[in-house]
Amino acid sequence: MKTRARMAPAPQDRQTDMGRLRLLLALDALLRENSVSRAAASVGLQPSAMSRLLSQLREQYDDPLFLRTGHGLRPTPLAEALRLRVRALAAETEALFHRSGDAAATSNAAHSGWEGVGLIAAPPLAARPSLMLDGEPTPEAFAAKLARIGDDAAPQRRLARNIATIGTGAGRSRPLSETEAEDALAIILAGEADPVQIGALMAALQYRGATAVEIAGFVRAIRRHIGATSRGAADLDWPCYLSPKLKTAPWFLHAARLVASAGFRVVLHGHYGEQGAERGKLEIAAARSGIAVCASLDDAKSALARTGIVYLPLPALSPQIYRLLGLYGLMEMRIPLGSAVHLINPMGARTSLLGVANTAARTLSRDIALLLGVKELTILGNTRDHAEFTPYRQTPLFRLVGGEVEDLVIPALTAPPAEARTGLSTREYWEAVWTGAARDERAETTIVTTAATALLSLGNSSDFEAACETARALWAGRSRQMAR
Repeated sequence: MKTRARMAPAPQDRQTDMGRLRLLLALDALLRENSVSRAAASVGLQPSAMSRLLSQLREQYDDPLFLRTGHGLRPTPLAEALRLRVRALAAETEALFHRSGDAAATSNAAHSGWEGVGLIAAPPLAARPSLMLDGEPTPEAFAAKLARIGDDAAPQRRLARNIATIGTGAGRSRPLSETEAEDALAIILAGEADPVQIGALMAALQYRGATAVEIAGFVRAIRRHIGATSRGAADLDWPCYLSPKLKTAPWFLHAARLVASAGFRVVLHGHYGEQGAERGKLEIAAARSGIAVCASLDDAKSALARTGIVYLPLPALSPQIYRLLGLYGLMEMRIPLGSAVHLINPMGARTSLLGVANTAARTLSRDIALLLGVKELTILGNTRDHAEFTPYRQTPLFRLVGGEVEDLVIPALTAPPAEARTGLSTREYWEAVWTGAARDERAETTIVTTAATALLSLGNSSDFEAACETARALWAGRSRQMAR
């Protein structure tokens, strides 16, 4: 039998392999330093050379790999997924250039014979930074330690693993997968987490910036926690999680009433903060509007079938989530859970109407929706925490139609009329506009355009102006609705 001679790789192939190894070592430096200049200095290159290597890496992987932020470079999900493999390759490359005695000492370190429980307990917090501690584990050893905490571990151990996964610094951290994020929040919602763990997880995610994948995992955990339905009991989901700093009247509730009067089933859910004298504002407004305020998801299903519009206060939907959002008062910062609650769609409505003012947050919300398989969605781009149209400012509409991105920009109307001055309270005036006892062009235009946006999201009209015409007709005919 003839044996084929093994052909040596062509010189250009060897050169390609060497070039790829150089690229991977450059990627390791960038992942460690989160900075082009620092990564270049760590491997003895000029920043311009490191920038060229980053460009080649981006072309090789067809991914930006790093995004520029105020805190330096942020790795993309693909770069994070490569982190540990690249670090292991770089560590092995370094080890191959060590003397054999050093390598042997390193290989025996995992079984030194000194394993055991210490006789003296360590204090709760170390007195020195972890980077100064002797015998610090390598990133590879750290990843292996986390991997030993299995999915069947006790809840607090699993949550500790997730906190360590996201919060232990460059070279070790990575975003949570959707499954990991879902498990982390499920543990918290079940009341099985230590309070310190809750604060650590939320603060670490907020500081780094939660990914769409992580928040999608949170949404799935919340849906499971509250028993959300996917059977489509509603037509329109309308989240309204208002800041207590917002002192304007809830005109969007009048718009929701118009949409319900057109025969669509509307579900509002949210709250008005947990502090201050007006914390019951939405419940009072809904009740005085004839919108059923429901104490549970089952109550909401029954009321929706009868009346076509319901409001689910967050404390009734989930006291645990309500308390978690209340951490704002302890931290003076929002937490990623605030982005998740807008997308829970508790009654499986076929479309949702959100208000998200920040450009990056709008993109993030739509990315989360796509991960959740949402096909129909409209995000009003100049209100925060609730969907209410601002007709006297240019308004971007970020939409999903049939699962495809379809955006609109609605131009601003002419200068708004002056706000009316009356002796009525804000609530009394809000009610008087609905009944016709007070005429306010500014408020009426806000209500009509907000209802038009909802009708557009529902597919009731082909374009925004046609939706406005329908909404104006509903506004004009609301007197018949009041008479019934």
